[in-house]
Amino acid sequence: MRYKITVEYDGTNLLGWQKQDEGASAQYFLEEALKGFTHQDINIYGAGRTDAGVHALGQVAHFDLETSMDLFHIREAFNARLRILAAPVSVIEVENAAPDFHARFSAKGRGYIYRLLNRRAPTVLSANRVWVVGYPLDVEKMRQAAKYLLGHHDFSSFRGAGCQALSPEKTLDKLDIVTNGAEIDFIVEARSFLYHQVRNMVGTLKEVGDGKLAPEDIKTILEKKNRACAGVTAPACGLYLSKVMY
Repeated sequence: MRYKITVEYDGTNLLGWQKQDEGASAQYFLEEALKGFTHQDINIYGAGRTDAGVHALGQVAHFDLETSMDLFHIREAFNARLRILAAPVSVIEVENAAPDFHARFSAKGRGYIYRLLNRRAPTVLSANRVWVVGYPLDVEKMRQAAKYLLGHHDFSSFRGAGCQALSPEKTLDKLDIVTNGAEIDFIVEARSFLYHQVRNMVGTLKEVGDGKLAPEDIKTILEKKNRACAGVTAPACGLYLSKVMY
């Protein structure tokens, strides 16, 4: 039996999604929890990697069990074991999946939210959850700049070092910038992303907002196909994998 799970996690003290030798990850905690109630070593496959410090609201993963189990009890068993492990991870939904379903390869798109808090005062309640920028940003100029990023482009200028993608070409389906009081949220969707692409785009748009760049400079940056031409990499703490579309 194949099962699909939807997971949220606080990435602050995690090395990301993927299991690694040198520390804790979301995948590690989930596999340990699964082992705790099945008494088997079972691999869990995620829809995509998230970096150290990045959070998830709707990461999706799948795994196989030799026998059928009640979905409610799978979720409850996961979360009971995760509490014992003191893991910053929660399984919020468990579903039956088709035998050929794959969390990564069946995905048709992924959505991210990047949260930026634009105020002078530091944050207490959202520490390690947002990027705090303490000087005013021009949201309207950032929205103008974001339009240049929509569609199909060579995103080499926004590609992080060490990216393993075979091609720098991606299609950006959505990049909305919405405000909620002092918070500015960047809502981004595409079939897939390059390594650090979202954080590099947000960091560059922030430089439009603070006047270092003009909105039309984004077009030139894309054409240069050179990471050195774009802005800073936004910190991991503001980034959330919000959903995976199938």
